Amino acid sequence: MGASLDTVSRAPGIRQMPKRTHVQYAALCYRIRDGKLQLLLITSRGRKRWTLPKGWPMPGRSPAKTAAREAWEEAGVKGMVSELCVGGYTYHKRSSNRPHLALVYALEVMECDKRFPERGERKRRWVSPKRAAELVDHPELSKLLRGFRAFSRKH
Repeated sequence: MGASLDTVSRAPGIRQMPKRTHVQYAALCYRIRDGKLQLLLITSRGRKRWTLPKGWPMPGRSPAKTAAREAWEEAGVKGMVSELCVGGYTYHKRSSNRPHLALVYALEVMECDKRFPERGERKRRWVSPKRAAELVDHPELSKLLRGFRAFSRKH
């Protein structure tokens, strides 16, 4: 199900985690509109809380490519994902007594489709980094969103 922490490289802001931690990969989806950075949040399926698209490791896919796949399935977005982990956050699921760690990968959104696999199960919302930080429930994720700066692409 989750990756072993032995396979996880050190990411900014990640503290030492218990060995039985479940690891998931999350996409921090962003775009620039009218010169302003916007971040994409989606609702979780269960409690409808605002969060990032994330999922379990996928065989044959890097963590970043896994995060990008989850961004498509859960939010209907595609784009350029960075292989560099920009941080992470810990959380607990109601269905598990083990801690979870989400490693986060930035994804510059190039396409936003109305039709995607989980469109009937989630809402999505583009917001400023400040507003995103206010909407999420996890303090570590809030800090990451507030401090996120878009990568500059060389053309």
